[in-house]
Amino acid sequence: MFFRSLLQASALLPFLSSSTSAQSTTACNNSPSLCSRAYNNMTHLGAHDSPFVRDKSTSFSTSGNQYYNSTIQLDAGVRLLSAQVHKNSSATGEDEWHLCHSSCDLLDMGSLTSWLKEIKTWMDSHKNDVVTVLIVNSDDATASDLGAQFASSGIDDYAYTPASTSVPKTWPTLESLISKGTRLMTFVASLKETSTQYPYLMDEFTYIFENDFENESPTNYTCTPNRPTGLTTSSTGGRMFLMNHFLYSTQLFGIQQPNSTYVNVTNAETGLGSLGTRLDNCTSVYGEAPNFVLVDFFNVGPAIQSVDKINGVTSSIAGRMTLTTAQPNENVDTGAAGRRDASVVAVIVAVVVAVAFGM
Repeated sequence: MFFRSLLQASALLPFLSSSTSAQSTTACNNSPSLCSRAYNNMTHLGAHDSPFVRDKSTSFSTSGNQYYNSTIQLDAGVRLLSAQVHKNSSATGEDEWHLCHSSCDLLDMGSLTSWLKEIKTWMDSHKNDVVTVLIVNSDDATASDLGAQFASSGIDDYAYTPASTSVPKTWPTLESLISKGTRLMTFVASLKETSTQYPYLMDEFTYIFENDFENESPTNYTCTPNRPTGLTTSSTGGRMFLMNHFLYSTQLFGIQQPNSTYVNVTNAETGLGSLGTRLDNCTSVYGEAPNFVLVDFFNVGPAIQSVDKINGVTSSIAGRMTLTTAQPNENVDTGAAGRRDASVVAVIVAVVVAVAFGM
């Protein structure tokens, strides 16, 4: 019996050897060189307000932060998707959690569950990729509120659960996360309390700090911690660094909109306030590269070039889609101008209502 078991085990050795060899050449997040890297020992490209697109489907809404949807973002190398989540009443009067830009009257991209299903569908067919989702919890949803949406979408099957609610000294490697099937990292800004039922929902500011995000000039960028409060460049509590790198422009009634005019420099490798320059600057400040970088209109620049450079990725970009770096000509859609005017009216109405109710 023992001899037969020994023979069976020995028969598996060639396959185990082959598997090990294959693993070493497998691309993780599009590159073999990233497989052995810890999750917190690389820079993940993030799409700021990922689901809020500026294209024909939204009549080129000026509230849109991206030219391509979340699926295409993932195809093109984005590995962090952020979204604002708001409470919105359905036709039946029941509360639903929707992806809304500042207000659901301004730009509503549908339910959180639908967006998570879209991400899960992509992950189902991309087995060697680790994806991070950052939920901006605009209306103070509880862990139970959000967890129910993750469970309904089925994406929680991929969710990573931290060993504790304190900052770990080391995070798993991409290879480890992939092999264990825990390829989804989920952070929420912010959770008032964690949940034993949904332990994979991590309070962002327990594990991550950010620099300032309300910048309107390329000279405004800073590496200094802004959130959570009380941190300094020499005292971050071991948190990972999320570097916000996008510009706003102020419009009528003081409403901020994503700045698409300067984005070709904002997301470039060089130039005043460029992504490449700011990554280098913040790396010098902390002695290591930012762990995440959030950008608008990620394909312009393109932002991925600066991220590849800081990660030391120079070749073997396996399976990544290449997109044009050109910004779309919104006037090609002859009806766009009129619909944008309607969008502006909606903004004005939203502002008037907010003022009327003292909001």
